[in-house]
Amino acid sequence: MRRSYVLILIGLGVVVFLFVSALLARAFSIDGAEQSAITSLLQAEARGDAAGVVSRIRDCGQSAACQARAQTDAAALRTPGPVTVIKLDPSAGFSFGSTVGTARVAWRIGNGLPIVQCVRVKRAGNVLSGLRVKLLEVSRRIPSDKPCPVRY
Repeated sequence: MRRSYVLILIGLGVVVFLFVSALLARAFSIDGAEQSAITSLLQAEARGDAAGVVSRIRDCGQSAACQARAQTDAAALRTPGPVTVIKLDPSAGFSFGSTVGTARVAWRIGNGLPIVQCVRVKRAGNVLSGLRVKLLEVSRRIPSDKPCPVRY
């Protein structure tokens, strides 16, 4: 009887360990999802694809100002070549729930000079239901030695 009790406890411990590991893996993967979303946005800018920029920013299609900024950024940044993210400061640190923050990204197109922009990011959801990344706003190009602006 004692041996079966120990085996049940060991089995329960393994199940709890696997459950907690899965939740932590989900929480840690949100940084990768944020980087992927931001990289897609930058690639659209580099292609000069204003419609692609608008489609990647939440509710941008309903905002004339956002659409105008997307058009301006796409025209100014349009350059052939591959996009390389040099450095990405994520919008938030480790979190089990929703956050809103600003990511600062330094990137380049081909062998060109670095471009620095800021992206307002919402990390929505939680580790149980799933975490999602939504891009809320992107700044114009900023000087590489300046912090992200409060307002875009």
